[in-house]
Amino acid sequence: MAQPIPGKLHVANDVLADMVGHAAMECYGIVGMVAPNAADGIAKILPPSRLRRGIVLETTDEGVTVDLYVVIEYGTNINAVSQNLKDAVSFVLKEQARVPVKSIEVHVQDVKVRK
Repeated sequence: MAQPIPGKLHVANDVLADMVGHAAMECYGIVGMVAPNAADGIAKILPPSRLRRGIVLETTDEGVTVDLYVVIEYGTNINAVSQNLKDAVSFVLKEQARVPVKSIEVHVQDVKVRK
């Protein structure tokens, strides 16, 4: 049986953002991530290597605040996809990274047909 080792674990925000980005792309109805500062309302889907640009993480004593900027698949229920995304991100942060979650906000930037 494994014995706990005393000490603290610190996980960098970039690592958390990568974990969140990969969890998001596994969710049904998510086409991709986009940068939060899309110019002129044009949402360009980020490649898998740059998913963390579509995520804004802020760490406080109360927990992690996550803002996700996503493109959702046309024809899916935006509310259901957003809730599934929140659940998946919450699970990854709480169960895999062992960090408390303060809030998760989903910002739908566009709706597109999956190719």
